Amino acid sequence: MDVNVRQLRSFIAVAKLGSFTQAAAGLHISQPTLTVQIKRLEDALGVRLLDRNPRSVTLTRMGRDLLPALERILQDLDSVLGDARGVASERRGVVRIAALPSFAAGVLPDVIAEFRAGNAGIAFVLKDVIASRVLALVRSEEVDLGLTGGEVDFPDVETLFTAHDEMRVVYPAGHPIGEQPRITARVLANYPLVMMDQGTSVRAVTDLAFNRAGLLPAPASEATYMMTAIAMVRAGIGLTVLPASAREIIAEPTLKSRRINDKNFSRPVALIRKAQRTPQPLSRLFADFLMAKRHKIFAPNRS
Repeated sequence: MDVNVRQLRSFIAVAKLGSFTQAAAGLHISQPTLTVQIKRLEDALGVRLLDRNPRSVTLTRMGRDLLPALERILQDLDSVLGDARGVASERRGVVRIAALPSFAAGVLPDVIAEFRAGNAGIAFVLKDVIASRVLALVRSEEVDLGLTGGEVDFPDVETLFTAHDEMRVVYPAGHPIGEQPRITARVLANYPLVMMDQGTSVRAVTDLAFNRAGLLPAPASEATYMMTAIAMVRAGIGLTVLPASAREIIAEPTLKSRRINDKNFSRPVALIRKAQRTPQPLSRLFADFLMAKRHKIFAPNRS
């Protein structure tokens, strides 16, 4: 069956206006062209849709039955095409992002809010997952972009930018570590630490930094979530090391934090997407916005 959009528009226009002359004028085509479109539609469907006489045009019984369905088809098609044009012109649509929980609860909400202030028609789906899941979601194309920690080296993943998220020690107000002139791995090793879970990027950075300093930290406990680590510090169980981008650092007013004077206490940050794929226009637009903001979002990697 060979039915096209022009034929549907022609039939619906004639059915609504009851006139070939008015329908042709409304569609900006000649009346003979309109007649041909209707005839081709009838031939394709194998039914007569309109009864014509010199004074009027009326719908046949089949024409009346088909009109609502054909109108819905055309409306649905117009809606889909409108959405596609909106996405292509970067006016509306959805951007899907996977990010580490520290980014999802920390830097990203403010960046998304600022971006949406100038792009109100764009919605976001934000998945807060561990680093391995960020990578998996990007590789399976379940999300458009991934914001993760650590090095990313896969042939099917493209890194759009890299930055550094410096680590900070979090401690109770009045703790002796606050009086230290410099915070180093050796200073940290003197105190019990609340370590992050071994599956986290924060733990990987912390373990590597101590290893490079030839030291073993003194773990007091482990936590999967940063707020849990903060609660343990507040309870006096130990100090903890968290990335500067983590909102949890400022969530508890009784705690303080200081940067660590060691370049190894710095988490690599990467914005990634699936390689060798045409990026969705909206995700490309947001990625460009995020890249332009990265130096304000993430602390520089200072030694």
